[in-house]
Amino acid sequence: MKQTLCIITASLILLGCGSTNFADAKPYPLETCIVSENKLGSMGEPPRIVYKGQIIRFCCKPCIKKFRKAPEKYLVRLEE
Repeated sequence: MKQTLCIITASLILLGCGSTNFADAKPYPLETCIVSENKLGSMGEPPRIVYKGQIIRFCCKPCIKKFRKAPEKYLVRLEE
């Protein structure tokens, strides 16, 4: 029972970190990963999330974790 509750709680926390409504989100303007600045597609199909109405694309899944720890650090790259 505790394990199920932990899984549900973790899922809800992750849902709060980013939406999956790509149709209503602003397109991602860069050709590079927002975290590593590697070229998108250099490691296969780029994963993506929606963060505060903006599509964010990454070179790999580990970059998503880094982004979620400090999103404001990386979001400035969209303004450059």
